[in-house]
Amino acid sequence: MNKVGDEHKELWDDEDGFYYDVLNLPNGDQFKLKVRSLVGLIPIFAVQTLDPELLAQLPEFTNRMQWFITHHPELIHNVACMETCGLEARRMLAICYEDKLRRILTKMLDEKEFLSEYGIRAISKFHQDHPYVWSANGSEYRVDYEPAESSSGLFGGNSNWRGPIWMPVNYLIIESLQEFHHYFGDSFMIECPTSSGKFMNLWDVSVELSQRLINIFVKEKDGDRPVNNLQSGKKLKFDADPNWQDLVLFYEYFHGDNGSGIGASHQTGWTGLVAKLIQQSSEYADKNSDL
Repeated sequence: MNKVGDEHKELWDDEDGFYYDVLNLPNGDQFKLKVRSLVGLIPIFAVQTLDPELLAQLPEFTNRMQWFITHHPELIHNVACMETCGLEARRMLAICYEDKLRRILTKMLDEKEFLSEYGIRAISKFHQDHPYVWSANGSEYRVDYEPAESSSGLFGGNSNWRGPIWMPVNYLIIESLQEFHHYFGDSFMIECPTSSGKFMNLWDVSVELSQRLINIFVKEKDGDRPVNNLQSGKKLKFDADPNWQDLVLFYEYFHGDNGSGIGASHQTGWTGLVAKLIQQSSEYADKNSDL
């Protein structure tokens, strides 16, 4: 991913500050498929912090780790940051260190790209006006921003990863940001949203994303919940009928722009993760109110 191996192939694009898929052709040529999608965000999931107390309890592991760091600098070059101690002398294992992380988050937190009022989109809204088009063997292949259902019957009419908001990957983004904050502390500040002039530490960014996901299910001023939005403008029975309006459906995924529920309407297996976000946000709010 970061120039590993003798051929120096990598997914990282330093010009754009983002990870892309790379297509390898039979003749040995390769080029990046510059679609701004979750492909470029998933590398931030690979992060783990090691507390000094834990390392002290595992002296054999710690010695082996230090030996590896000393004797194989070429192998740890792209795994940050096994040597530099962070907040409270913690160590960190991650693919994206500070510079790459900052550049990825600048796009992720841009409301013109990944950041929706209701979470992180599966593909950047940049592709709404700039679809990715690739031609091969006389055929044209195209990736557009599709925030709801797919415009074609491919994949069963499901837009999958072309723009909607998915709860499980948003949850992993939030957990990863919290893990990075565990290492960097409040010293790592980033503009959220991008170009807003408002800077936050990574924990507060995770809280902001959590609240946007929670807002999918919260009643707005008109008494309606975004999850029940319909593109037709009609109200669902779940909003209009007082006997149903507090029975909230956990959809499979959500519209990238208005938060409406899409796909299976009883996808509690992963959309139920919002309960953990509600609990965590409440605990964080209570903690801050006590300070």
